[in-house]
Amino acid sequence: MSVIYILITVSIIVAIVFLAAFITAVKSGQYQDSYTPSVRMLFEDEVVRDEKKREKEKEELTTVNKQS
Repeated sequence: MSVIYILITVSIIVAIVFLAAFITAVKSGQYQDSYTPSVRMLFEDEVVRDEKKREKEKEELTTVNKQS
């Protein structure tokens, strides 16, 4: 029965340590990222644009190859 008391005590201490580490990380600004969310949509559009550009280049190459 005394082992249960030891395990509960140790688990509460570990939980408090993790909570303290999380609070210090939040206070130090580690989770503040105001730039990425505002441009995330733009990054996805660039990927689509690049794929369309590659498809267009492939079409141009195939038309050039067919002509020669």
